[in-house]
Amino acid sequence: MSAKVLWTPTKERYDASTMALFERFVSDTRGLDFEDYNAMWRWSIDDLDGFWRAIWDFFEIPAHTPPEQMMVKRQMPDMEWGKGARLNYTDNILKHADARPNDCALIVQSETFGRSEMTWAELRDQVASVAMNLRKMGVEQGDRVVAILPNTEVALVAFLATASLGAVWSLCAPDMGHVAILDRFQQIAPKVLIAQDGYMHAGKQVDRREVLAEINAGLPSVAAFVTLPVIGPLPEGHIAWDQITQNKATYAATHVPFEHPLWIVYSSGTTGNPKPIVHGHGGILLEGSKQSLHQDISAKDRFCWLTSSGWIMWNGQWMALAQGATVALFDGAANYPDMGVVWRFVSDERLSYFGAGAAFFSTCMKAGVTPRADVDLGALRSLGATGSPLSGDTYDWIYRDVKADQWLAPISGGTDLAGAFVVGHPGMPVRAGEMQCRALGNAVRAFDEGGHELIGEVGELVCTEPLPSMPLYFWGDDDGTRLFDSYFADYEGVWRHGDWIAIDETGASVIYGRSDATINRKGLRLGSAEIYQAVEGLDTVLDSLVIDLEFLGRDSFMPLFVVPAAGVPFDDALKEQINQAIRAQVSARFTPNEIVEIKEVPRTLSGKKLEVPVKKLLLGGDPQSVVNRDSMANPDSFDTFIAYANARAKT
Repeated sequence: MSAKVLWTPTKERYDASTMALFERFVSDTRGLDFEDYNAMWRWSIDDLDGFWRAIWDFFEIPAHTPPEQMMVKRQMPDMEWGKGARLNYTDNILKHADARPNDCALIVQSETFGRSEMTWAELRDQVASVAMNLRKMGVEQGDRVVAILPNTEVALVAFLATASLGAVWSLCAPDMGHVAILDRFQQIAPKVLIAQDGYMHAGKQVDRREVLAEINAGLPSVAAFVTLPVIGPLPEGHIAWDQITQNKATYAATHVPFEHPLWIVYSSGTTGNPKPIVHGHGGILLEGSKQSLHQDISAKDRFCWLTSSGWIMWNGQWMALAQGATVALFDGAANYPDMGVVWRFVSDERLSYFGAGAAFFSTCMKAGVTPRADVDLGALRSLGATGSPLSGDTYDWIYRDVKADQWLAPISGGTDLAGAFVVGHPGMPVRAGEMQCRALGNAVRAFDEGGHELIGEVGELVCTEPLPSMPLYFWGDDDGTRLFDSYFADYEGVWRHGDWIAIDETGASVIYGRSDATINRKGLRLGSAEIYQAVEGLDTVLDSLVIDLEFLGRDSFMPLFVVPAAGVPFDDALKEQINQAIRAQVSARFTPNEIVEIKEVPRTLSGKKLEVPVKKLLLGGDPQSVVNRDSMANPDSFDTFIAYANARAKT
């Protein structure tokens, strides 16, 4: 690939980085010295037990009982980690409260509530109070506590309190539709629901009271409803959030096994309900700690990742808090009152690290935003990006119009592993369009369809060795079939992630987009099944097919193809009805760029929609090779999409 170099770190900067400190730690304590990063990477994927034990020791992860053995069972999907350990995720976050009680832990800039700060002592005290009250509500180890909250300190406190009890946390963003939320929470039968009844977004008040009532009615397992009132008075029978945060209580965590469930996050496939992915306390601590090496995060930093509470980056930002950094939360519209609002926040809070979805940076570029000229970014040392491929011209814009002397470190991973496969390295040059290296401990390769490794060519992103943060299981997937089919059905004993990637001989990589039918809108991933549920639930629509055409260097484009019901005209009224159904039941983020009428959806002989072949066709694939018409129930239906692809190619 060998793209042009945009930035090179000084020796002084790298020597002061957490990655360099880790290298010296491994040398001093293990007697291991590496000629270059790739040599260290190879050690990290060959000696999994030794590498992850080094991560544990370097970060001094607190535990009631440390693991007797880190890597217990190496085979996928039946890997096993952390034999004998007893610990709690929350201890690793709040360990800074005793040493630095009055230091600032959190900064919150909320369009609803304004700006606030929280010290380490205040964070610990609120977590202890909420934990005590959750216990009074009957929450026990293994119970589920769910929330519908924005990216503020409320969600963090509720999460840490839940985890401290050994209960299991799950969170949805407040802009999600009630059907999408119920599709997630109904699967896990929560005992407590925590929600905010409304919020401000782009200068407008959003009232969620009716939606929350519908959600509560659809969750019969909920024994207590905690509400943070913004719009109106507290509903009868609800418990006020403020009522459970102000009690004097002593923080004390329940120590659980290494692989005890910490949270449930959701990643959607093309069929069925969203996959409820369970991650464990120990695995998330190891992955998050390792990730902080690749992002060079320490207690000296002021860190922000621009995220909604529905994105895995909400979970990921707490790895910075675990290192003692001050974490800044931005809760509001990133384009209100203008596209400079976030950059003013970065400047005002003197952030040293700022991360966002690739779409945010490209939108700023296209809007002509010039942060370098508009605000003071003197404190900013590092930028992160993820969610979708960051194009080469966006790299150029960042170094030209944001700041020339800074480290840009895009990463790519996913909800499924709550981490990143390909990452940055503070001692390597930044090249336009490339991610610098494969993450330590992550045996990342590009495979062809036959399972052969590709160098310098686009292939399937796979991981050939286990990671401690891979899913423990899917909730309710008792025999593991759904987990196996999601990641391990294509290559025996190998994780297939669903991204296209090219990796060169140096380990640098480029992500090209999704290789499967998952929809990726500005970093938020959704299964097509959830779109179909909303669209095909209308009496006016007979059938539908949705395709996300995310691909490196192109604007994300999501067309929705629909078959109207008999006698229903295909007009603007139908299109608006479809868009409204998606907004109400799923999220406004997933309204299509275009709605196209078709006569029938192409299907296999077994009735499956041909999403991936249509996607490959619309990305420029050969019509003769992207699908075998002999395997189709209605081969002539594909001609409509060939014509559509030809028309798009001319625009």
